[in-house]
Amino acid sequence: MDMPSPLTPATPADAAPVILALPKGRILSEVGPVLDRAGIVPATDYADEDSRRLRFPTNDPALDVVRVRPFDVATFVAHGAAQIGICGADVLMEFDYAEIYAPLDLGIGRCRVSIAEPTPREPDEDTARWSRVTVATKYPNIAQRHFAQRGIQAEIVHLNGAMELAPSLGLAKLIVDLVQTGSTLKANGLVETEVIAPVTSRLIVNRTALKTRPEAIGAWIARFRAALAETAGL
Repeated sequence: MDMPSPLTPATPADAAPVILALPKGRILSEVGPVLDRAGIVPATDYADEDSRRLRFPTNDPALDVVRVRPFDVATFVAHGAAQIGICGADVLMEFDYAEIYAPLDLGIGRCRVSIAEPTPREPDEDTARWSRVTVATKYPNIAQRHFAQRGIQAEIVHLNGAMELAPSLGLAKLIVDLVQTGSTLKANGLVETEVIAPVTSRLIVNRTALKTRPEAIGAWIARFRAALAETAGL
C-alpha cells in the first residue's frame, strides 16, 4: 500500500476545504510558479482577471483558491474567511492584524514603500525643520508612524490611486507609495527621496485556524516551505 506523502494535508473527507486567498494584480503572475512548486494547481482561469469568478477549486479537494484585492487578502485571513493567503509586507505593516501569523517570506513581488516628492525641491527648504506635512497615500498608518518618529505630524490625504498627481495639483506636498522601477514617478515629475521599507510577499496564516486545524494548516505551510527550498536549490 502506498503511504501518503508527509506534505499531504491530512483533512477529513467531510471537513471544509482550506481557503487560500491570492492577490489580484501584479503579484498574481509571480504567484503561479510558487503554487506549481507547492503542487497546487488551481482551475485554469484563476489568473484571468477578466473572469467574474472569484473562487476556484484546485487539484486538491482539500484546498480552494479565492482571488481578492491585495489589501483584502489580509482582511480575509485575519477574520478567518480564508485560512491562509499571500500578501505583501506593505499590507501587514499597514494593518498589523494580531490574528495573522506570517511564517514565510516568499521572495516575490519585490518593491518598496517610499517617499516621493516633486523635483527639484525648493533650494531653501530644510525638511529637518518641518513640524507638519501633507502626504497623499493609501498607507495612512505607515506614513503617520514614519513621520511621527521624526516629530512631524503627517496630514493624510487618503487616495487609492493616482498618488503621483497629488503634488502637482496642490493636494499634498509629497506621497508615500509602492515603488518598483520608479518609472511612474519620473513620468510625473517626482523623485524617490527615501525608502521606508522593502517589500516582498509573505505566506500568511490565521492564528485560530492554525490552532484548530494544526495538521491541515501545518501541512500547507510545509508545502510552501518545501517550494521555497526547491527554488533556493535551483
